[in-house]
Amino acid sequence: MDTLDKQTTLLYEDAEIQIVNKPAGLPVLPDGWDKDAPYLVRLLEEQSGKLWVVHRLDKITSGVMVFARTAEAHRSLNIQFEQHEVKKIYHAIVKGNPGWDKHIARHRLRVDVGHKHRTLVDNGMGKPSETFFRVLERFNGFSLLEAVPATGRTHQVRAHASAIGYPLLGDTLYGAVDTSLINRPALHAYSLTINHPARLEQLTFVAPTPDDFRSVVEQLRLLK
Repeated sequence: MDTLDKQTTLLYEDAEIQIVNKPAGLPVLPDGWDKDAPYLVRLLEEQSGKLWVVHRLDKITSGVMVFARTAEAHRSLNIQFEQHEVKKIYHAIVKGNPGWDKHIARHRLRVDVGHKHRTLVDNGMGKPSETFFRVLERFNGFSLLEAVPATGRTHQVRAHASAIGYPLLGDTLYGAVDTSLINRPALHAYSLTINHPARLEQLTFVAPTPDDFRSVVEQLRLLK
């Protein structure tokens, strides 16, 4: 792995794609009115040249992302995302202990609602959405979950976790209470599986867990 800057880590690179571990707090594209503020694409292009954006992560979310390095690779990856051929696995820390080990949330979601741009459950106007949840580890009053979205709605994992009664730790936008354990929603894009645009080979990339997320897990283990 190569370090592109103090936060962003290059996980893989070839002539067609670039895979990085995005840090929390860094937007993928320009954010707000400050055009001089750093953002991921600019940092990457300064070192690697032209890149095509295929998907996004929230500014507050860390984890694995794929970028295309050619127009042909961009088209191939876009099709994979549109046809739900890409598998994304997230890790999330939530408040509470579910009464299940596995659960599928199928609440219909409507995105970009109100001035806070929230994603809300809306059985009338919402779009079909599905997220598979699995308990990875249980703590005293908290849980580490795996979340696998089958659809790609904005804030889908965050909205579905809240809808089933287990909002992400630190995610006050979706019903969590303030916490001193972490200063962002505890969500990490852990792995990404794609078909390579040129080699037609299935590849899985894993992003190491960031320090803030790992620290919370270690603290919660001490409280078991």
